[in-house]
Amino acid sequence: MTEIPRTACLPVVLIGMPGSGKSKVGRGVAAELGCEHIDTDALVEERRGMAIADIFSTEGEAAFRRYEAEAVAAALASTGVISLGGGAVTTPEVRELLRGHTVIHIDVALEELVRRTAGKAHRPLLRNNPAQALASLLEARGALFDEVHTHRIASDDSPVEGVIAQVCDLLAPLSTIDVGGESPYQVLIGARRPGPLVCQSLSSATQRLLIVHPDGLSSYVAELVNDCEAAGYACATMTHPDGEAAKTVEVLAAGWDAAAQARLSRQDAIIGVGGGATTDLAGFIAATWLRGIDVIQVPTTVLGMVDAAVGGKTGINTLAGKNLAGAFHPPRAVIEDLRVLASLPAEDVRAGFGEIIKCGFIRDPQILDLMREDPQAALDVSSWQLRDLIARSVQVKAEVVSADLKESGLREILNYGHTLAHAIERCENYQWRHGEAVAVGCVFAAELALSLGMLTEAEVRAHRELFESAGLPTSYSGASLEALLGVMMSDKKVRSGTLRFVLLDGLQNPRTVEITPEQLREPAQKVGIRVD
Repeated sequence: MTEIPRTACLPVVLIGMPGSGKSKVGRGVAAELGCEHIDTDALVEERRGMAIADIFSTEGEAAFRRYEAEAVAAALASTGVISLGGGAVTTPEVRELLRGHTVIHIDVALEELVRRTAGKAHRPLLRNNPAQALASLLEARGALFDEVHTHRIASDDSPVEGVIAQVCDLLAPLSTIDVGGESPYQVLIGARRPGPLVCQSLSSATQRLLIVHPDGLSSYVAELVNDCEAAGYACATMTHPDGEAAKTVEVLAAGWDAAAQARLSRQDAIIGVGGGATTDLAGFIAATWLRGIDVIQVPTTVLGMVDAAVGGKTGINTLAGKNLAGAFHPPRAVIEDLRVLASLPAEDVRAGFGEIIKCGFIRDPQILDLMREDPQAALDVSSWQLRDLIARSVQVKAEVVSADLKESGLREILNYGHTLAHAIERCENYQWRHGEAVAVGCVFAAELALSLGMLTEAEVRAHRELFESAGLPTSYSGASLEALLGVMMSDKKVRSGTLRFVLLDGLQNPRTVEITPEQLREPAQKVGIRVD
């Protein structure tokens, strides 16, 4: 797993000669990172109400440089991408303003600058003999660029997308987590537009895509479609109902129909864009269409990123319970665009912490430490803490499923808290968020472990405190133990009619234990469940 950056990279300033592409690169980087782009030349024109060429001709270059310095100071108060005019660095005040900021010099060779600026009459300093003017400017400004830049990126006549990608890699490097096993793949985590990453992850034989998503993500998916179609792929889309209502036989059948209408072959792929319900559904459509085609998952919720999209479990619900019909079908890749989390309701962000904190209790104590240190920062979708927590949780799941894809042993530990959680979800007709139910389920499992001498009072208290610090419930009273037991007996971990719970025998030491219904009574009462 790559190291998680812990300092803000924005604002970032792009500098370079006239014709270096600062504005075009700046717009592209801002689009990738989901932030504002400010062109200081455009800002000067907006503030003065006239074109730069007219400012030069009526007031002179000195006046323009004063206006430019004011615009740079205003732009640096933002958290966006700032493209400076080519001569901005000649002003001592601007160079002083840039100190302490991330400044990227886009360096272009003289011959290429001449080619790019040929015939551009709007550049006042290049009107007479632009080749000679550029050579003089380059000689005069080269040392100034070196003085203020923190990074340098060379640009040539290649497509500008390459420079945009290099800048993004500097500012928001992707965290890459490898998932092993018979069908290895990568989870890519970062604040990046998913389209280019999806296209890079597809098989060379793929021609057609079916993008499965809920209605609420239509504009986000439209951008993905544009990127994929620009790369030469034929795209079709399928929308589905929100949440667990998507995971029915009827919606699955509609997915098969959509795959047929899109004429998906065995070389083609399905892209799941949405929360856990979407990735479960899209994965199951892919697993069953033509006996299995590629799927790329693009989870858009915290819960989807840390749990549902990773690990290859796919499925739908039945009247008997949750996820009882499905298949193990590892994705070709998982693309996690952290920008999309900014649009999530706060309760959906919190729900993801049911799975995150669970991963801390079963395997990674640093997750628990991060939650204790600053739970508010952890819940901030723009923080490095949340990115670190997501990556750590994915790493936990990756390590487990790499060793045990089909849940024949080790993978059962990921079900910590889930036996009761799935029963709560079923009794509540899936109106509870999964992460909320998992939080209650983990506290219940901790109380059960305490009653068996496997955990201490302090460790159970830590369960309650950490889930509550994320705003998650730690008690439940919506159904009786008898009703919950009826659902739990359909749980996948039941063997020969015997309940089996994943419990902790000390923190980060999970194991599966056979349990009798009578042993559930005291833990149930401690979490508010009615015992008849």
